Amino acid sequence: RRAQAVCLPSAHLHLTAAAMQVSQKDFEKAQEQLKLLKNDPGNEAKLKLYAFFKQATEGPCNAPKPGMLDFVKKAKWDAWNSLGSLSQDDARRKYAELVSSLVSAESAAQKDTPPEEGKHDGYETLLVTTKNNITKIMFNRPDKKNAINQKMYREIMKALEEAGKNDSTIAVITGNGDYYSSGNDLNNFANIQPGEVEKMAKDAAVSLKEFVDHFIDFPKPLIAVVNGPAIGISVTVLGLCDVVYASDMATFHTPFSNLGQSPEGCSSYLFPKIMGVAKANEMLLFNKKLTAAEACAQGLVTEVFPHRTFQKEVWARLEAYASLPKNSLAVSKQLLRSLEKEKLHETNIRECEVLRERWLSDECANAIVSFFQKKSKL
Repeated sequence: RRAQAVCLPSAHLHLTAAAMQVSQKDFEKAQEQLKLLKNDPGNEAKLKLYAFFKQATEGPCNAPKPGMLDFVKKAKWDAWNSLGSLSQDDARRKYAELVSSLVSAESAAQKDTPPEEGKHDGYETLLVTTKNNITKIMFNRPDKKNAINQKMYREIMKALEEAGKNDSTIAVITGNGDYYSSGNDLNNFANIQPGEVEKMAKDAAVSLKEFVDHFIDFPKPLIAVVNGPAIGISVTVLGLCDVVYASDMATFHTPFSNLGQSPEGCSSYLFPKIMGVAKANEMLLFNKKLTAAEACAQGLVTEVFPHRTFQKEVWARLEAYASLPKNSLAVSKQLLRSLEKEKLHETNIRECEVLRERWLSDECANAIVSFFQKKSKL
């Protein structure tokens, strides 16, 4: 049987060619737009961009699979490989769409706002203000779900040092945007070469100990205002705060064993004491995520407020607290903390030692690789 020729109108051929040209043009434009981003878009977005770019320019993944301990190259390879047989045209289109969404998100986050009264200068990842006898330390990476990178760790310590010495009566920690904090930024684990893992683990343990020490030693009442989901280190140090208020939209999650790691922030001591051994075990060993109501029932959270009225109710209360005699509050805080300060520092040292060992283990390396793989699935 003779095959019939398929005739396509010339106009259709012109349209198809034009569409491909537009796709290539948009792809090249997107590469230029990407260079204009002021903020790091985060590992998840960078993995997607890498995968789409490689697929658009080279086609399906053809590179050899990297070794398990080469976290960055392995994550990149997995991201590219996960695209399978996605066409180069579709990869160009998806790349351009992702860049466009990142540019739009950054533009929205950078809209001009009037300068906040009492704002402290010198911070990139935080908004720090002192007003009405309250120093407010606000995590300010809303486009990254307030994930804590190395700069943010340093700036939080600096902000706590300043708040401890200035004339404010109380200090408040909260988050900007939908999240309180999503915990450690994945960039903290990026670009680590196999030969540098031991140094990374040692340096990270020293930094973590210093960070938690700042919470243990903070001399004034320290109040956490948890406006949304909290993960990892942002949850564990809540036990070192004096009062924790939460929106009913907040959740509390410490997925340490998912990542082959172990508790920090003195949670191995404070969480069993606060919520009982069984409930603490469920959270710290088996990654149970708590709702705000559950966290309140178990003693981790002081009080939960409806999200709709959360900010109004909480800040009215905080302003009343800040009108109390400053020295009286500070002395009382020191009395309460002095009974356990030595124990807390001992716990912090031990937790950091164990974490350093964990970071050097194959189990932890494999768990982190697995986490990167899940993040790179598109």
